[in-house]
Amino acid sequence: MAETPAVRIPQNDPREATNDLITVLSQKVVGQPEAMSVIVPYLDMYFAELSPQGRPAGIFLLLGPTGTGKTRTVEALAEVLHGSAAKVLKINCGEFQMEHEVAKLIGAPPGYVGHRESQPMLTQARLDGVVSEKCDLSLVLFDEIEKAAPTLTRLLLGVLDRAILQLGDNTTVNFERSFVFLTSNLGARKMMEAMHPGLGFQTSVEHEHSDIGPKLKGIALAAVRKMFSPEFVNRLDAIITYQPLDTESFARILDQHIAELQEHVNTRLGARCFQIEVTPESREFLLRHGTSEEFGARELKRTVHRHLTQPLATLVARGHIEAGSRVCVEFTAGEESLALRTGPGTGVAYVPAPQTAQQPRVLIVDDNHDLLGFLEQHLARAGWKMLAAETVRQARQLVTSGMPQAALLDYLLPDGNGVELALQLRRENPRMHVIIMTGGLLSLEEEHLCRELDFPVLRKPFLTSDVMQLLRSRLAPSSSARA
Repeated sequence: MAETPAVRIPQNDPREATNDLITVLSQKVVGQPEAMSVIVPYLDMYFAELSPQGRPAGIFLLLGPTGTGKTRTVEALAEVLHGSAAKVLKINCGEFQMEHEVAKLIGAPPGYVGHRESQPMLTQARLDGVVSEKCDLSLVLFDEIEKAAPTLTRLLLGVLDRAILQLGDNTTVNFERSFVFLTSNLGARKMMEAMHPGLGFQTSVEHEHSDIGPKLKGIALAAVRKMFSPEFVNRLDAIITYQPLDTESFARILDQHIAELQEHVNTRLGARCFQIEVTPESREFLLRHGTSEEFGARELKRTVHRHLTQPLATLVARGHIEAGSRVCVEFTAGEESLALRTGPGTGVAYVPAPQTAQQPRVLIVDDNHDLLGFLEQHLARAGWKMLAAETVRQARQLVTSGMPQAALLDYLLPDGNGVELALQLRRENPRMHVIIMTGGLLSLEEEHLCRELDFPVLRKPFLTSDVMQLLRSRLAPSSSARA
């Protein structure tokens, strides 16, 4: 019988490498120690060469509210095992919503048109490409698995059971030295309802995470069993429900983002680098506008980019920061904004333009009169002004005269479509926030554009709270406070 090749492990003693692994991963993935404690024992088994033969070394389904660190967990593992978060074979399941699109993963079989031209996405070469000299364990991520066509989950049955995937050209891919991660937002809306049982009104009493945790797990497991077949669920090694983040976790994540920005400045500028100092009041500002219970810490990175990275880039490009100097980020209470000052508080280097006291304006384009009237009532309660249009032509006229800060665009319009209008509006005003509404499916190209340009897609029918939360997370700080 052929001898099984030895497993390559991190260069240090594997016991030393895994003893503190839970601590290391918990520092990278904040607020989810339970999830780390589930995954790490499977690493121990792999490094000890005691993982079951004939199946992947670990199969995990990661559930929970958005912005809690599910995808970040896989990236953190890649950093620890391989030294880079990019060492992950990631499959975005949103690109495989149609049955025929699943064939792109394994390639067309012989005899089909395009057999030689189509290159499968899941190949042994790609799997081997995400390992390193330190460790030969590959990490495979199927992101948002619930969005994929049922054919994909049936295709995965063989991978999860026998660790073998047969491609269209009859070659095979071996997943025995792989961790397979599936992420999903299944049950996320019911989780939010469980966390906020007041029918959309935020309660003044915060839930204790220890109390809500078991309830969220029950909701997640019920959603999984409803979505997937029993044979699929039974092949999973662990179903992990991520808990909502608390205030302390948000603060630690912000510290990580600021530290990453400082490291980025030091690496890219070299001898021209400078020190960034963020005051406690400024940290509170960033946390206030970059985090929420519904979206977790997903918006925090974008908030740091908008309020720190971009202004710093402006100062560097204009030569206003001397090498080795200190840049202090201060909160300006009267203007509800951040100001960047260089040196020991000697002068203002960068102060954002003060925000006007007028109502934030939201452009909504839809030929449904009832929907427009309904949304207008809710926007008015939030202190926002609505600009309503039923066609692309009307929308263009309103943009010229009204200068909205955000746009909510229906995909199907009488004289065009919302994605094309969104591209036009973004070209004319790069700071405009755009949300697309649709009752059907976008093309792959349009889906890619929406992801690349950060155009969230709301699927009809949707709840008014979905719209309001998206707008609150993107509009000016004054609107959030007023709402």
